Amino acid sequence: MAAEHFMDDTSSDSDNSSTEEDPEIPEIAPPPAEQPTPPPPTPQSAQPSRTPQPAPPPARARNGPYYELRHTLRGHTDSISAVKFSPDGTLLASTSNDMLIKIWAPATGELIRNLVGHTKGNSDISWSSDSVYLASASDDHTIRIWDVDSGITTRTLRGHSDAVFCVNYNNTSTLLVSGCLGGDVRIWNAAKGKCMKTLNAHLDYVTAVHFNRDASLIVSCSLDGLIKIWNTTTGQCLKTLTEASAEAVWSVSFSTNISRQPFLMHLPLSQLFLTTHNSQHVQFSPNSKYILSTAHDSAIRLWDYQTSRCLKTYTGHTNAQYSICACFSVTGGKWIVSGSEDSRVYLWDLQTREVVQVLEGHEDCVVAVATHPSQNMIASASINSDLTIRLWVDRGPPIPPAAPAPPAAAE
Repeated sequence: MAAEHFMDDTSSDSDNSSTEEDPEIPEIAPPPAEQPTPPPPTPQSAQPSRTPQPAPPPARARNGPYYELRHTLRGHTDSISAVKFSPDGTLLASTSNDMLIKIWAPATGELIRNLVGHTKGNSDISWSSDSVYLASASDDHTIRIWDVDSGITTRTLRGHSDAVFCVNYNNTSTLLVSGCLGGDVRIWNAAKGKCMKTLNAHLDYVTAVHFNRDASLIVSCSLDGLIKIWNTTTGQCLKTLTEASAEAVWSVSFSTNISRQPFLMHLPLSQLFLTTHNSQHVQFSPNSKYILSTAHDSAIRLWDYQTSRCLKTYTGHTNAQYSICACFSVTGGKWIVSGSEDSRVYLWDLQTREVVQVLEGHEDCVVAVATHPSQNMIASASINSDLTIRLWVDRGPPIPPAAPAPPAAAE
């Protein structure tokens, strides 16, 4: 078994460091802007012009974001656990403990169809790269692959012995990875629906799994408090990330043994009340150089997993009880987006860690967020007493008032 590398206890959160490259797909840097030629000096004998000069333009407003509510989607009858935009941006999928998957038109907020077939609540969904298929993970121990246009299940993947909490396609949609309540991670041939490899990955619920850009690596996290990096081909654990902070409790001990409570087994992860600071969601950045993780200490962390260093920590939201995901937004500015237990959606500047906007409108804990692949649009979803999906659109900076016209020059 490959050696597992842990964070050195003396390492610290390098919040003032730069990630050097934003965690989007790297682009060629533009050439440096040419410096304007300074005007020639004014001779001392020259008299200033008597013509009044226009007032200087108002200070430019901060460069976003400026999200506002566009649509409120209603229809789920139990806690919503996931929302995902299709890669082509034309559809939004949501799933819930009501066993349904709903397909929406984000442009209009219209419900297009329901996908019906699971026999227990659902916890996660993932789109294929061509936006044709959707994979869903359910407490009925199965993963279903749906043809979204027809609403038909094309394959049902069986093999997990417990509720399936998370699922993700790779970028070419040839593979699926899933994680379950029992701690196993499975890698599937998506076309055949066959399990290729089973990893005895964690000692507790696997709460998130994600491929890097070329699918050579898988990242997983669990309520056992560990984030693990796996070689997709060999199934070897290459690295384990864990917190050096004393306030994070990384060996889970529940005040009541949730995994043995039969009346809670049907609930999706978003409804489980947890009392420990543990890892609950994780994903690679779009350029696969970093990992974003959330935990029950109300902190989101950006990791350089190659060096096992936590580069940045984003705080200000509330996350102590529920499984709340966070994600990147790279269509406009470079933001980190997350739900919160105070019924809000938070946006941080990726580099400065500043909270740049807080979206209000939900009436209960916001557990799911997603960002549109090409537009400045965010989807957020809530639980229990709210049960809505809200679509937020960046309206752009406010138009400053026009400067008053200068007085006419005296003749």
